Amino acid sequence: MESPFKKISDVFQPNYTVNFSIQKPDGSILLTLTDTMGVAVKRFISSSQWRDQQQLERLITSLQFSLAMERGEQASSYRLTKHSHSASQ
Repeated sequence: MESPFKKISDVFQPNYTVNFSIQKPDGSILLTLTDTMGVAVKRFISSSQWRDQQQLERLITSLQFSLAMERGEQASSYRLTKHSHSASQ
């Protein structure tokens, strides 16, 4: 199984700098996506989210949707279903 952190990084790079920091002993982390304008997203990710493939997919979709909305893109034009390196391009 691919690392959940690599998967998240692959989806959002090269458009964003991806940073993970451990927040609590329970395994939750803080994900920060930064672009040339500054911090685009900060999101806490529970250990259950990054350890479970389905929850990880939902998290990535949610982040993509949030970023698309922030940019003013139409959600229907943004690829939200498949999370591979090519989906972020």
